[in-house]
Amino acid sequence: MVTICHQTTGNDVPVTPLSEGLGEGLSFIDRNRMPQHVAIIMDGNGRWAKSRGKDRSEGHSEGVVSVRKIVEAAAAVGLPYLTVYTFSTENWNRPDDEVKALMSLMVTAIYRETPDLMKNNIRLMTIGDDARLPDDVRQSLTECIRQTSANTGTTLVLALSYSSRWEIIQSVKHIVNDVLNKKMNINDIDEKNFSSYLTTNLLPEPDLLIRTGGEKRISNFLLWQLSYTELYFTDILWPDFRENEFYEAIVSYQQRQRRFGKTGDQITKS
Repeated sequence: MVTICHQTTGNDVPVTPLSEGLGEGLSFIDRNRMPQHVAIIMDGNGRWAKSRGKDRSEGHSEGVVSVRKIVEAAAAVGLPYLTVYTFSTENWNRPDDEVKALMSLMVTAIYRETPDLMKNNIRLMTIGDDARLPDDVRQSLTECIRQTSANTGTTLVLALSYSSRWEIIQSVKHIVNDVLNKKMNINDIDEKNFSSYLTTNLLPEPDLLIRTGGEKRISNFLLWQLSYTELYFTDILWPDFRENEFYEAIVSYQQRQRRFGKTGDQITKS
């Protein structure tokens, strides 16, 4: 049975995990209480490979399989938005060979997965500093985004060369520029206005964040957007995280009471 390790903002209710042998977890999901947006920090590819005496690149390759499975699972359950932390700005500091292998894998994966995205009616988007990406990666992404742009099912968002601090600083720069050019009054700046300058301005804020691999931190991911997001941590390494584990995380989310600063009684009466 999967071990659930979760953390919220203090509004947990007891969670009953899916039991081993119950079959497809999809049947346990309440379609009336679905999150609109799930974000995932995919952690554990390297450790998965090392524990099997394999090169880290093989862990990343197996991680791509998990991405495919989770995207298909998201489409099957009707999830509107799925954002996956694919490559952080901090990841550029990894050994050159690993970064080059990751970039090559990305091009190959995008090329191979585009037909499945089309078949499953999935639209692709990206967030992050794409100027740092190699030309072949940008070209593959641009073409896949173009091909899937009219799809109306799940929107898959790849956070590539992304960090939340970078995003917030970029937003501040744009706001300052608009104020200096008298396109905005400084007194007009509020939470809603600020959010409109973020790379996620077309997306709803995540309802649920999943992090695999046993670590319990946010790692510079969607810091502004995760203010009231439910957090779900699991010890499962990303290459082993598949459909039922994803559905179990959604069931955990559905068993919590989201208060947004209110009391439980206020939520019950509303």
